[in-house]
Amino acid sequence: MRFRTIPSSPADPLRVVLVGAGSMGRAWLATIADSPEVTLTGIADLNVALARDAADSAGLPYLPVGADAEALARQTGAQALINVTVPEAHHPVTSAALFAGLPVLGEKPVAENVSRALSLAAAAEVTGELFMVSQSRRWNPQLAALRGMVARLGAIGTVSTAFFRSERFGGFRDLMAYPLLVDMAIHAFDSARFLLRAEPVTAYCQSYNPPWSWFAGDANATVVFEMEGGTRYVYNGSWCSPGGITSWNGTWRVSGEKGTALWDGDHEPVLDAEVDVSAPAGPPYSGIAGALQVFVRALRTGELPSGEVHENVMSLAMVEAAVQSATSGRLERLDDVLERAHAQALRDETRPDVRNALARWPSVRDRLAGAERLGML
Repeated sequence: MRFRTIPSSPADPLRVVLVGAGSMGRAWLATIADSPEVTLTGIADLNVALARDAADSAGLPYLPVGADAEALARQTGAQALINVTVPEAHHPVTSAALFAGLPVLGEKPVAENVSRALSLAAAAEVTGELFMVSQSRRWNPQLAALRGMVARLGAIGTVSTAFFRSERFGGFRDLMAYPLLVDMAIHAFDSARFLLRAEPVTAYCQSYNPPWSWFAGDANATVVFEMEGGTRYVYNGSWCSPGGITSWNGTWRVSGEKGTALWDGDHEPVLDAEVDVSAPAGPPYSGIAGALQVFVRALRTGELPSGEVHENVMSLAMVEAAVQSATSGRLERLDDVLERAHAQALRDETRPDVRNALARWPSVRDRLAGAERLGML
């Protein structure tokens, strides 16, 4: 997908508005402040007092704030928007920004469901503006090193992630039906796509809640994905597993025809194989700072970034397929998940231009995996 470029440089930084002044918004505020590539022109939040407090806490008492992100962008001359709102607000905030001529860097997930994510992909096509999702673990140098090892293992049989934590969040996560799958597992699912350079074909999930759980919904899940080429990716995790906790990245094992690669999620991966052990250098950045740097570079050069909306949707589709399988008790085909979401997007879309763009797609998988896939591979 082609998108409009915006010239910028450290001498002329990209002007951005931050939308969302909660805890993640404040993490982004610090990241923006540390970057020479961008300059913050304002903070938008429906709770204007919260936006004002965030600006004051960052030592920016005169920074403009407001409830309307597009109006604030016009007022301050912003060139792009960083969307750090709650998932349910991702679609309306991002769609409005794209049609206001503002490229968007958004927090994961791309939207609250795949249907709304497809609407945003079509909106990016219609407007010609870049919408990139900050799937921040893509920029982990250790994950990049693991990916380099995987490329030398020949055919891959199984990839597995173990994720076990004991987290007492309080708030909305405690009340979710599938807190682990919906709130956390997308990081691992996206990383598996990145490691394998392959997309999911089917998903089978068993989700459950142990008797000691403090979550209302299922805090435990095991999911098996068949990936393109026949590799199986297995995710096994829990939000309420006291003792022996894993990294926030989980622990990984990749089993291939020429050996095995292991990663504990916090240190350099280890290759146990009779192949060259040298690993290619990872990216010179990580986390949300890396996402911001890649976003700015893409706007300067027109280079399709990893995390561009079309490329990112399949990670959310893996979550949706896992939840649907947990609910139905059956194996779910990703193409069925995508086609149902596409039909729903066509029914719900209120903009004729976006609906027409959606209707022209030959198939959802083909549209998502066209030139956009170059951003991942």
